[in-house]
Amino acid sequence: MKKISFQTLFILALSLITMFSVVSCEKKTTQKLKIGAVFSVTGGASFLGDPEKKTAEMLVEQVNKAGGINGVQVELIVMDTEGDATKTNLAVKKLMTQDKVLAVVGPSTSGNSIAVIPLAEETMTPLVSCAASYKIVNNPDTNKPYKWVFKTPQSDSMAVEAIFTHLQSKKINKIAILSDTSGFGASGRAELQRLAKDYNMSIVADETYGPKDTDMTPQLTKIKKLNPQAIVNWSIGPTQVTVVRNWKDLKMDGIKFYQSHGFGSLKNVELAAGAAEGVYLPLGSVAIADILPENHPQKTVTRQYVNDYNAKYNEPLSSFGGHAHDALKMVFAAIGKAGADKAKIRDELEKISGFVGQHGIFNMSADDHNGLDKTAFNMLVVKDGKWAFAD
Repeated sequence: MKKISFQTLFILALSLITMFSVVSCEKKTTQKLKIGAVFSVTGGASFLGDPEKKTAEMLVEQVNKAGGINGVQVELIVMDTEGDATKTNLAVKKLMTQDKVLAVVGPSTSGNSIAVIPLAEETMTPLVSCAASYKIVNNPDTNKPYKWVFKTPQSDSMAVEAIFTHLQSKKINKIAILSDTSGFGASGRAELQRLAKDYNMSIVADETYGPKDTDMTPQLTKIKKLNPQAIVNWSIGPTQVTVVRNWKDLKMDGIKFYQSHGFGSLKNVELAAGAAEGVYLPLGSVAIADILPENHPQKTVTRQYVNDYNAKYNEPLSSFGGHAHDALKMVFAAIGKAGADKAKIRDELEKISGFVGQHGIFNMSADDHNGLDKTAFNMLVVKDGKWAFAD
């Protein structure tokens, strides 16, 4: 048998080492950071989910073009819930247990977000909701946040406080409330009732309607007879447009009309066909990036987002996409510090401080998984079909 020289063995060994190194590097570079997203892209809440999906995809494209997070590319897995609770549960379960994502952004609505809290807690996967209800991050059994759940929209309680503060400035304390029976409407109604006494508000009427109702004239007619100084409506979707058109048709202009932050799209103003003129509402700064003062702490980030979104999609930006923006950016930041470790990502989310987002400056803590207060809202009024600062 022919002997193999030492030099030949050395070359063979070196070749094997090189081959395994190349395979190892290829494996390393093809690994991606998986993030899940569940939005109501279609269905009745598509006005929320569609801009959220577009925003999330745009941000992932931007971060990957810039080299990813710590050199690793991001894979976004988006699932459309169609606003359905069952589909939301199935989507979140798949993302957390099969796809094994590092975090989930969404859902779009309060009811669906509350429904999937047990999944986040059970699988120990960070979930950053894009919905408003304070119940999403408040465990009623402990009166503290759920461990694995966060959210970016301002809570409905903050919106109520912003509205009541403005009513007080107008010396108004006799009000009527209207709300739909969705999770969002019910939560807002409960907060209006709970905080009324703190702000010396007298609720003379409390009317509700279904999320698919097409005429609120009966409820408004009852309210008109009681002659309140203002009406506060809490709903999402087409009903919030219908109710303001009914208010206008009944010539109730003498009674001031307030909408919740759920009205925060100029498309709703357009659909109201002039009826929304003079309507008040609380909104985050992203909705008014163009009229914010130049020294406003959110001016730069809101203007950048608006410009990027308009350039990519050639359509007006809705404030709801801003919730996905803030959620995903915070997840990016947490992964940047923690790496691909869900528990450490959760810990980093809880440590977020001074994060300048589209809807406020976030300061999370173990006692606060939203990180905002009522100062995150601006009180606005519809003027000439656009948003303007309310006096």
